Amino acid sequence: MGAGNDHARRAVLRAAALAGTALPLAAPTARAAPGSDGGPARRPPGLVRVTRGDPRYGHLVARGASNRFRGTPECVYLVGSTRHVVRAVREAVRDGRRLAVRSGGHCFEDFVDHPSVTAVIDMSLMRQVAFDERRGAFVVEAGATLGEVYRALHLGWGVTLPAGYHGEVGAGGHVPGGGYGPLCRLFGLVSDYLYAVEVVVVDRAGRARAVVASREEDDPHRELWWAHTGGGGGTFGVVTRMWFRSPGADRHTDPGRMLPVPARTALTFTAQWSWRGMGEDRFGRLVRNHGRWAERHAAADDPAAALYAEFALARRAAGAHLLFGQVAAVPGEDRRLLDGFLGALSAGVGRPGTLRTARLPWLTAALRGSGEPVGEWHIKIKSAFLRRRFTDRQIAATYHHLTRTDTDVVNGSVVLNTYGGAVNALPPEATAMPHRDSVLMLSCLASWVRPGQRSAYLAWIRACYHDLFADTGGVPVPGGTADGAFVNYPDTDLADPRWNISGTPWETLYYGANHARLSAVKARWDPRGVFRHALSVGPPAPPRGSTAGALHRDRRGL
Repeated sequence: MGAGNDHARRAVLRAAALAGTALPLAAPTARAAPGSDGGPARRPPGLVRVTRGDPRYGHLVARGASNRFRGTPECVYLVGSTRHVVRAVREAVRDGRRLAVRSGGHCFEDFVDHPSVTAVIDMSLMRQVAFDERRGAFVVEAGATLGEVYRALHLGWGVTLPAGYHGEVGAGGHVPGGGYGPLCRLFGLVSDYLYAVEVVVVDRAGRARAVVASREEDDPHRELWWAHTGGGGGTFGVVTRMWFRSPGADRHTDPGRMLPVPARTALTFTAQWSWRGMGEDRFGRLVRNHGRWAERHAAADDPAAALYAEFALARRAAGAHLLFGQVAAVPGEDRRLLDGFLGALSAGVGRPGTLRTARLPWLTAALRGSGEPVGEWHIKIKSAFLRRRFTDRQIAATYHHLTRTDTDVVNGSVVLNTYGGAVNALPPEATAMPHRDSVLMLSCLASWVRPGQRSAYLAWIRACYHDLFADTGGVPVPGGTADGAFVNYPDTDLADPRWNISGTPWETLYYGANHARLSAVKARWDPRGVFRHALSVGPPAPPRGSTAGALHRDRRGL
C-alpha cells in the first residue's frame, strides 16, 4: 500500500479503537498499586472553577477523541474528590446551569459539547485505582483511563477487567455503558464485574448528595447500581467511584483472585486483504466466511473465546480490508487458534496479502491496544448487535457502499467485531445491558479531517447503515438477525424519524425490555431531570395532554 493508503489504514484503526442508605463520604481505606498515580497529593485542595479567561480552558473544552463537536461552557469544574463533585453539582443547580460530565472525552455525540451545556464537570484528576480494604473490592475513580486501570490492577495484583481496546478511554463513561473489549469473549463485559458505584444525585428539592449503591440483594439502592451496568452515562447522576469484584467473589476473597487473571501473553495480529482483484463474489465469500466462524464459535465455553478480532471492511479507496486483534491463550495454542481463524476466513478467497504477529506480555499488549492514537478526527459511528451473520442482501449492500464511485469518501468502513462467548452467559435482565445473544458487534464508521467534508461523510454513513437494515426500517430492530444498538456508540439518528422509520423507539434499540426499569430508576434518582442529553433515559412518560406530560417533554428537550 502507498503512503495515501497507509494514511487511510491509520484512520480506520483510530476509529475502530474507539468506537452503577446513603453512606458517609469518607475516603476508602485503600492500597494503591505499585507505581500508580493520581493519589490525593496530586489533587487540588478545593474545587477549581475554570472560566473562559483561564489558560486551562482551551485544553479542557477540547479534550476528547473527536473534533466533530466543540462546546463553549461558561465554566469547567475541575474536581479532585466526591465532595468537590457534590459542591459543583449543588452550585450548578442553584445557578440554573445545564450540566454535563467528562471523564475520558470519548463521546461520539454532543452530550458534553451541546450549545445548551453551560457547566462541565471534568473528572480527569480523579484517577485512583486501589484495593479498598473496607469494602473488600477494587476501587476505580471515574477519571481513570482504562490503561491506568490495566496497569494498576495487573502490576499490583496480577488481575484485570475485561474492558476496552483503547487505553485512553475513561472508566467513568465506559463502565456504565456496558463496555467490551478483547477479553469479553473470555470473561464477559466490564460492567458484569461492577460491585458498587458512588453517584452524586439531585433530589426533588434540588439538594445534591452522594449515594453508594451495590449489587447486594438487601441494598435499598440496588436499582441505582443496576442502572449503571449498561444504562449509559450522564443519565442518573455523576459517577465518582466504582468498586469491582467478580460475581462469585466476596469481601474475603484474596484480591489476587477477585478479578479475572489474564493469560501471561497475548498474540497480537494484523492482516490485510487487498481490494486489488477483489470483485463482489470474492468479497462476499470473505464476509460469509467470517460470519460463519463467528456463529460457530460464539458459545461461552468455546476454546476460541480467547480470540478477539475486529474486521474493518474498508472503502476501496483505502486499498485493503484490515483484520486486527489478539489471542489471549498459552503459547502454541494461541497460534493454533489464529491459524484456524485465518484459514476459515481465507477459504476460497486466498490468504491475506500481509500478516504481522507479535507475542507480547499481556500487559504490554493491553497498553498498546490498537496501536493508534486518536484525537484529530471528526468521527461518526453507528452500531448494531448481530445475532447471526450478514445475509446475502446485507453483504451486497456493504459491497455497494464500499465501492461507490459517486462520493469522495475514503475513510469509511463497516467493522465486524467478534462477540458472544462469556457475554452471552447472562440473561438480558441480569444487567441493564440487555444484548446477550449476539455473535458479532457491527459498527459503521466515518472519519474525516476537514469540516467541509462533514456532509459527504454523514451522507455516506447514513445511507450505508440504512441499507444494511432496510428490511427493518433502517435500524437494527431487536429480533430476527439483529438485537439493537450499543449505547456506548451513541447515535442520535436513531431518535430521528428521518433515519429511523421502523416505528421502534430508540430506547428499545438500546435497552430492549430493560427500558421501563431504567425509567423507574430515573424517576427516583433524578426527578428534576438535571442529568440529561439527547439519548439519556427519561422517566416514565405521563399521559398525553396532562401538565405533567408537558413538563416531561420539556425536560427531555435540549
